[in-house]
Amino acid sequence: MTDRLIFAAALAAILTLVLGRWGIPFLTRFHVAQRIREEAPTQHRGKAGTPTMGGLLLIPAAAIAAVLAVPQHGWRLLLPLAAMVAYGAVGGLDDALAIRHRRNLGLRARERLVLQVILAGGVAAYAVRRPELGTGLILPGVGAVQLGWAYTIFVILYVVGFANAVNLTDGLDGLAAGTVAIASGAYAAVAVKLGRPEVAALAAAVAGACAGFAWFNTHPASVFMGDVGSNALGAVLAGMAIVTRTEWLLLVIGLVFVLEAASVVLQVVYFKATGGRRIFRMSPLHHHFELAGWSETQTVTRMWIVGIFAALLGLTFVF
Repeated sequence: MTDRLIFAAALAAILTLVLGRWGIPFLTRFHVAQRIREEAPTQHRGKAGTPTMGGLLLIPAAAIAAVLAVPQHGWRLLLPLAAMVAYGAVGGLDDALAIRHRRNLGLRARERLVLQVILAGGVAAYAVRRPELGTGLILPGVGAVQLGWAYTIFVILYVVGFANAVNLTDGLDGLAAGTVAIASGAYAAVAVKLGRPEVAALAAAVAGACAGFAWFNTHPASVFMGDVGSNALGAVLAGMAIVTRTEWLLLVIGLVFVLEAASVVLQVVYFKATGGRRIFRMSPLHHHFELAGWSETQTVTRMWIVGIFAALLGLTFVF
C-alpha cells in the first residue's frame, strides 16, 4: 500500500509541476489574471495581474494520479473525485465570469450557493443509498448517531461548508495549497488505518498535487489557484471524510479551514448585531493577522504549523 501512496503523491506532484511550466505562461498569454478586491489589505494591491485559475493544473494531476494508483475504481474513490471535479467546474465558471467582467467576483453569491447546494445534494442522495454508509454519524466516545432524513441536510451543509472554507483560506500565497496538502496527507494515513486504500490513494494524490502547486504558489506567487482550485479541494476533502465516515475528524484535521470560515461568520453576525463593531480587524482570519503586523510569509508559515499540529491531533484519535 505504501508504494501506491508514494506513486500517487509523486505522480501528482510531477504532473502539477509539468503542467505549471506549460500552463502558467498560457494563462498569462490569455490574460487570465487575478483582480484584487478593494477592501483587501493594501499590500495585496501588487498582486493584481497575477495569473489565476491554477486549479486547472492541480485538479487533473490529482485525478490522473489517483486513478492510476488504484487497480479497482470503487465508489469510495469516484464519489469524492466527482465532487472535486464538479465543484471545480463551478469555481471555474465563477473565475471565468470574474475575468470576463473584469471584477473580483464572478457569480453572484446566491447563484454560486444554489449550484453548490445542487451538487452537494447529489453527493448526499448517493451517500444515503449506500448501505455501507447509512444515515448515521460516528462520533468518538459515542458511536453511531442516527440522523435519518436529517443526514441529507447534514451532507449538503458539510460539503458546501468545506468548499467555501477552503475558498476563504485561499487568500495568501501558499496558504490553501499548504494546508490542504497537510490535511490530505493526514487523511491518507487515516484511510490506510481504516482499510480504505482507494481513498488513501486519492488523499495522497491531492497532497502531492498541492505540494507541486505550492512550488509556483508560494510567496511571491506566480499563479493563484482561483475558485476552480479552492472549491474543488474543499469538496474532495469533504467527500473523503463522508466515504470514510469520519466527518467529525475533518473538523479537527482541517482546523485551519474551520477557523477561517468561523471568523467570517462571527464577524458578520457581530457586525450586524452591534451596528458596525468588529471582532477581528478583518476577516477571514489570515487578514486579521496581517493587519496586526504579521508579514504574509509569517502568517502562512504559522498557519501551516497550526495545520500540522491539528493533523497530528486528529491522527491520535485514529491510531
